Amino acid sequence: MRIVSLTLSVLFLTARLGISAESAAPDWSMNASIIEACSCPMFCQCYFNTQPAAHNGHAGHSHGEGGEHCDFSKGQMDWAALTFDPSVTPEQREGIKAILGHVYPVKWNSFTVAQDANMTWAATRDHAEAKLGDGKAGQVTLNKFQGMTDEPIVLKNLKYWGVPRNDGFLMMPNEVEAYRAGDKPFEFKGTNGFMITIDINSKDVVKEKAGA
Repeated sequence: MRIVSLTLSVLFLTARLGISAESAAPDWSMNASIIEACSCPMFCQCYFNTQPAAHNGHAGHSHGEGGEHCDFSKGQMDWAALTFDPSVTPEQREGIKAILGHVYPVKWNSFTVAQDANMTWAATRDHAEAKLGDGKAGQVTLNKFQGMTDEPIVLKNLKYWGVPRNDGFLMMPNEVEAYRAGDKPFEFKGTNGFMITIDINSKDVVKEKAGA
């Protein structure tokens, strides 16, 4: 398997969404917690480098002299599939789709909205698990990595995509990360995983456009 970004990711998001449409340019806000995993080893070095990590035994993943770069850092990605839980209302769907364009300000070769599927989402400081279609369509299971103390391992002061605020990357390697739907399924075990809570609103976007 070869993809442009060289990073295969699955993320599950639970969000508090606020939208006020009283003006021509509606105010909105999103505070969301994310369970995320990708094919990189801990921690995904695409956040720091334009060169992807070596993925021994993972087809299509290579780097080195003359190797491919990680397009994560270039703002160009290959494909994404957005799936909603059936409980999400039409208004919420439109709001989420619009806001996600600011959360992930990249260009996609292919971006599709998949058929609805039931989602389960549960997390503690020691374990996090999210399933799509009871795990038949997708799954991320993360387990705490033991640090020097019993406290979680948190990476602070690192930007998450286009979001101006987050509470840190809670580092939790994945037990399994799998996308089992569509025509590009994949599965990885023991690779990168984390939880993070992000916060973004319409005022942030206005400031960014103004260059503030």
